[in-house]
Amino acid sequence: MLLTKSHVIPTTHTTERTIGRNYQGLILLLLITLGLIGGIGTRLVHLQLIQGKTYEQEAKNNRIRVIPKHPGRGKILDRHGKILAGSSLSHSVYLWPLASRKTEWPTTLKRLSEILNIPESEIQSRLDQAEYSSPYLLRIARGLTPEEVTALAEYSRELEGIEVDVEAAREYPYKEVASHVLGYTGEINEEDLEKTENEGYRLGDIVGQMGIEAALEEELRGGWGGREVEVDSKGQVVRILDHKAAQAGDDVRLTLDLDLQMAAEAALGNTKGAIVAMNPQNGEVLAMASNPKFDPNIFSGRISEEQWKEVQGKDHPFVNRAIQGFPPASTFKIVTTAAAIESGIFSPYTVLGTYPYVQVGGIKFWDWNRAGFGPLDFTGAMAWSSDTFFYQIAQGIGGEILIDWTRRFGFGRKTGIELHREEAAGLVADDAWKRENIGYEWFAGDTVNMSIGQGFLLSSPLQVAVMFAVVANGGDLVKPHLVKQEGEDHIWRESLGLSPITVQILQDGLRQVVSAGTGGVMNSLSLPINAGKTGTAEDPPRLSHAWYGGYAPLNNPEVVIVAFGENSGGGGGKFAAPKVRQVMQAYFELKKQRQAQ
Repeated sequence: MLLTKSHVIPTTHTTERTIGRNYQGLILLLLITLGLIGGIGTRLVHLQLIQGKTYEQEAKNNRIRVIPKHPGRGKILDRHGKILAGSSLSHSVYLWPLASRKTEWPTTLKRLSEILNIPESEIQSRLDQAEYSSPYLLRIARGLTPEEVTALAEYSRELEGIEVDVEAAREYPYKEVASHVLGYTGEINEEDLEKTENEGYRLGDIVGQMGIEAALEEELRGGWGGREVEVDSKGQVVRILDHKAAQAGDDVRLTLDLDLQMAAEAALGNTKGAIVAMNPQNGEVLAMASNPKFDPNIFSGRISEEQWKEVQGKDHPFVNRAIQGFPPASTFKIVTTAAAIESGIFSPYTVLGTYPYVQVGGIKFWDWNRAGFGPLDFTGAMAWSSDTFFYQIAQGIGGEILIDWTRRFGFGRKTGIELHREEAAGLVADDAWKRENIGYEWFAGDTVNMSIGQGFLLSSPLQVAVMFAVVANGGDLVKPHLVKQEGEDHIWRESLGLSPITVQILQDGLRQVVSAGTGGVMNSLSLPINAGKTGTAEDPPRLSHAWYGGYAPLNNPEVVIVAFGENSGGGGGKFAAPKVRQVMQAYFELKKQRQAQ
């Protein structure tokens, strides 16, 4: 067959294109392979050399877990080293979420509920909050009975993920004594946990809930310990690797004298109210009693329904009445006297007639005896607690001056005592406050009422004790405190700038209250020479409040004592003064006994 020109194939050109295509594919494949190998190599170098340590640590974290161990709280001691709050060993039961499979927990919780008599739903709720993958022990109950511990041991095979451990439970050996000062401890709740999320707390941790326990939580709590455990890929514990003992918290020494505290509580008895004893020279609080009170031990374990009903049946037992505001009544005449003389409007030797009543703005303001006492000077008016004398003083100096001196004496603000959570600032009302809260301007009658410690004025027994300390120590405002502090640097005193004659008039007036006036019950051979002031505040339609504050010895005062009866009825001289006398006798008897030892 003959081929035409059109059928001739250019051999040389065809051969070159075929060879080119074959090499292109090979070269492309080679380049891709080298790129992949290079990328993998680079990544391996990055992982091994650059981030190797980081990934090694992350792998360890996935394999190693830390199970925290609660620290023991520090002790709270009185000024002489007697234990007011300590710890005793107690059995607690915990859930360890990662130690059991999620599918096995329902059976476990049912059995646990039966043994502890705790609703299964309550335990399940705690577990849900903590999550099943949590490595932390979750306390379910404290203060287990021996029977409960035995039952948990008997059913241990059915209770995977349940641990029974011995831990320190808070113990208050004197039960209700100083309960408002000491406070109590309890498990942290979700609301508080949110506030302390950066302080190392976890759900179920024991924290101070009130009083010194709460105020000094940081010092008392101690440092965490724990166990380091190895877990497998499913999160199950394989073995325990290490153990670190928890560090106990610091002990705290208070200014309280346990024996005097017990004497104050005995003197207060069933009276709803408070008694405060304080060193007027440095502000150390020697006793602080409040009633009704409670036993803080009930919060160291599970509270029974009967216990809770008993506590709730009292009249606000968790309120520390020693640092809550009440009308200070005639004890406040100390401030009115100081304001009058220091203002220069009244001479220290002023004599005024006293009457059955004084009329202000069309209102009759009566004297307490409905008769008056005739002409009196400041000391006589203090001795007999003449209301109409101080009504006239108030009219003369006006509201602004009286309010100013009231605030200088520390009223209307917190004292700075460590119980800052519970302490009330009290109230020193003025024109602005009255317009905002009552809707009326400040009247002359408001100043008259304030001059005898009534009207809108509110102050705590502790603030009243600070006021008496000013007179006792010669004119200085002290800062009351409960934590024992060594050295002169810790004594906080501020001069009010009172003139010597003002201090002398106040001291003479308070002495005459005892020697010849309404506080005669304090004029006892069993006491050193002392001074003080009575007070009775009306609180209609309820019974009146009764007050008495005093200090001793007269020339070198060591102790100020204030007693307050809330709606107790009776006058300050008849009801409150005998309680101060009882505590004052205890103070000097204890001093004598200790000096003889």
